[in-house]
Amino acid sequence: MGGSGGGFSYQSSSGYKNELDKIRKESYDEAFETSVNALINEKLGSANSRDVEKTREHLDTIKNAVQEDIEGVVELQYGGSVHKFTYVEGLSDVDVLLKINKSELSNKSPKEVLEYIKSRLETKLTNTEEIKIGKLAVTVKYKDGTEIQILPAIKRGENGFKIPSRNGKEWSNVIRPDKFASRLTEVNQNCGGKVVPVIKIVKYINSKLPPDQQLSGYHIESLAIEIYKSYPSEMSLTNKIMLRYFFEKASEKVKKPIKDKTNQSLHVDDYLYGENSSQRMLMSYILSRTYKRMKAADDMKSIEAWKDILGED
Repeated sequence: MGGSGGGFSYQSSSGYKNELDKIRKESYDEAFETSVNALINEKLGSANSRDVEKTREHLDTIKNAVQEDIEGVVELQYGGSVHKFTYVEGLSDVDVLLKINKSELSNKSPKEVLEYIKSRLETKLTNTEEIKIGKLAVTVKYKDGTEIQILPAIKRGENGFKIPSRNGKEWSNVIRPDKFASRLTEVNQNCGGKVVPVIKIVKYINSKLPPDQQLSGYHIESLAIEIYKSYPSEMSLTNKIMLRYFFEKASEKVKKPIKDKTNQSLHVDDYLYGENSSQRMLMSYILSRTYKRMKAADDMKSIEAWKDILGED
């Protein structure tokens, strides 16, 4: 009986030790996940530091300045990253669509419309450091550091608009700027509102690369839609897991063109040319390299490695 009792005690002790080791490992894994997510949230906090109220005040002033001397309807609407809530401080232009409907500007050339906007702003705005015309837009830089890029859009049909083409000499095809934003909103909501924060972090990581190795902001957003529209239900909705998933899947999806839902161009990523082009294969390699760095950081449970990926000092 004594020997049997001793055997039972040994087996119980061994089983208890294994269970304790399992609990310790799970606790350690959970602590690691929490720590990395905290790093990502901290980075998101700095990305969201833009003074929204100040920007809104500037936008209202711009609208009043341009609207005063024209007939018809002029409406300011975020057209780029701000409208889609994926703006990252210092990385994205504050693109604003100046939607013009039934006014004398509707038959003017893009250059004439841009010159009109600039002249009205120079007359009416104060506290500006610079107002300049680019090929496609007017950029207003305020003394407080706020920079707003105004892109004119001429109403065509019920829901369509035309914006200056890439060469700035004529108007584009009819585009539907709200279509893309609504699709991104849908995918974001289906993933618990976590897609937009991931896009912000992807843009931040992307910005640290040499210019010729960076994806465009619109391309990143389009990739996110393609990747997360079928995000596995069994996977976690934490920023860390979803960020790693983006780079894993994007390294393959970047090899093929993505159709432009706004109709502004044939594809959102024409700058990378056709399927499996050398430019696309380079981007695939860069995205895959980032994914492998994240996987290695997870395998080593290294917070320092994640800090390096996120650009932490």
